[in-house]
Amino acid sequence: MDQHALLLLRHGQTEWSAAGRHTGRTDLPLTAVGERQAHASGRTYALMDRDTPPVLVLSSPRRRALRTAELAGLAVDEATEDLAEWDYGDYEGRTTDEIRQEVPGWTIWSHPVPHGESVAQVGSRADKVLERIRPALADGDVVLVGHGHFSRVLIARWLGLEASGGVHFKFDPASITVLGHERGEPQILHLNVPA
Repeated sequence: MDQHALLLLRHGQTEWSAAGRHTGRTDLPLTAVGERQAHASGRTYALMDRDTPPVLVLSSPRRRALRTAELAGLAVDEATEDLAEWDYGDYEGRTTDEIRQEVPGWTIWSHPVPHGESVAQVGSRADKVLERIRPALADGDVVLVGHGHFSRVLIARWLGLEASGGVHFKFDPASITVLGHERGEPQILHLNVPA
């Protein structure tokens, strides 16, 4: 059946996300703006008129994701490291412009991340998440609460694209993306719906 959907909710704003700093392992709280965004994402989710509550809600264990789920009114069934953000290694806490001073033209999608995850490793982790949740989708909607770059990789892998294809999808703080199928073909039903 095509009616059940996978909903991705990105956490609300943090101090580092507002400044464009890569935030993987660092466990930052939401800003006041991020808390308001998370509340608003709950209202956005309610307006999407999903027929029944989700059968499964998984979250990254980072407090910015768990707090977003809480403020959005979602009861998290499990927090899992499989939904953690990309491990930025030596680039943790740095902006792309700062990194490009040392590595011209650097992007997370095309260049190595010293002591962090490669795009292929993040893609493998996304595949593991998708394999895990597919059986639950037979019974109803699934919600994943997580992070920007990792969720963009999830979108790409849902569509059967290489993990680096995530570069083509925008995913703002506290926005919602809905993935589904049409006649068995994976598709994006809604992308980057703002809170």
